[in-house]
Amino acid sequence: MKKIRIALIDLYNNEENRDIGCIENILRSSDRLYDNIPVGYEIYNTRYSGTAPDSGYDIYISSGGPGSPWDGSGSRWESAYFSLLDSIWSHNQNEESKKYFFFICHSFQMMTRYFKLGDVVKKNKESFGIVPVVKTPAGEGDLLLEGLGNPFYAADFRNWQAVNPDLKMFGELGAQILSVEAGSSGTSSEQAMMAIRISKEFAGTQFHPEIDAANMRQYLSLPVGKNLIINNYGERKYNEMLDLAGDPAGIMLTHKVILPNFLRDAIKKLRF
Repeated sequence: MKKIRIALIDLYNNEENRDIGCIENILRSSDRLYDNIPVGYEIYNTRYSGTAPDSGYDIYISSGGPGSPWDGSGSRWESAYFSLLDSIWSHNQNEESKKYFFFICHSFQMMTRYFKLGDVVKKNKESFGIVPVVKTPAGEGDLLLEGLGNPFYAADFRNWQAVNPDLKMFGELGAQILSVEAGSSGTSSEQAMMAIRISKEFAGTQFHPEIDAANMRQYLSLPVGKNLIINNYGERKYNEMLDLAGDPAGIMLTHKVILPNFLRDAIKKLRF
């Protein structure tokens, strides 16, 4: 049986992080999980090395990363990254066999830039911790979020955000906003888009669906994270986040649902 090949694109620029390990754990657990289909993956440290994977993989998972999603403008790595998107998108428009792409946080913002889906701007206040996320009507019926409540909870670490959706471009692509940040009526142009489906094969989240409970608790225990949350939101909110990190209906559920849903759908369609 042919092995499904996955490229894990690391955009952390060689910065120490736990997130790549969390993605690896999900990928390893996918090996022979769906109809006994074998799965293997390779990591590309694209932002640091300037080298992107070629177009020979079946699935691409692109990570979060530090700093501005505009920092790479004109760089070797951004050129390689966008050239890969050109290649995979073109392949899917012209070939019966499809390839699948998932974007996380920094990559989600890069994807928003690439497809011109909205504005990518700096946040007034850094987001760090666990946040509620609201499904849109499109998200309620999308397999990516199937199994999650409304709202659901997500690990969120960002100084930048994708906002002000270009509805004309969404219409041209057939793309849909699947979820938005909680806390507004949904009419504000500054309300962050939190999950988007660009096509049947391309999707992404502005939050981190890969983070598990143990790693979330470790993030929250770091002095920089703890102090940021307490200074911005108060100690009560910090303690609520600690509780949510261990709640089976919190980020534990998000971790079990989103990337596994994406991978299960992709692997089964690639197999048949």
